[in-house]
Amino acid sequence: MSHAVKPDRSIVLIGLMGVGKSTIGRRLARALDMPFRDSDEEIEAAAGRSVSEIFSDFGEPAFRDGERKVIARLLEEPPLVLALGGGAFMDPQTRERVKATAISIWLQADIPTLVRRVSRRNTRPLLRENDPVEVLQRLLDARTPAYSEADIHLDASTGSHQATLDRILEALSAREAKA
Repeated sequence: MSHAVKPDRSIVLIGLMGVGKSTIGRRLARALDMPFRDSDEEIEAAAGRSVSEIFSDFGEPAFRDGERKVIARLLEEPPLVLALGGGAFMDPQTRERVKATAISIWLQADIPTLVRRVSRRNTRPLLRENDPVEVLQRLLDARTPAYSEADIHLDASTGSHQATLDRILEALSAREAKA
């Protein structure tokens, strides 16, 4: 593996649930010797309850409002690797803040891969009541225009987490070389 240069700004991972943002984010943070944060975990810590509970008790708009504030706070910290919840990048303020302060990476995977990954856990409020294939396809269609604004687009559906990590490090090095 090529030795990656530690960037001078945060790296934000975006993409649908199940694509591996948290798992890959932790590995990326280790490889770059940067702190790692998961926006959903930070929201849960701030609220003292799970994302699922926030959704059911207060609704999605309240969750998104808290999410926006938590992400803004995290992006004010020294450079870190941040895994965003799947819907976070849909918020225009969050998108602008990420563009201004970080390098965004859209991790992509095909729907069958995502369904296989998300079916391992029942912690996804958006998938509880409906067909996961249908939900994920609808989310992908709705979110692609926003996700496509990311600085780097990477396929995370094939190979291991390590292979995806290597592709991210290569993309970051190539980006650094151009700068």
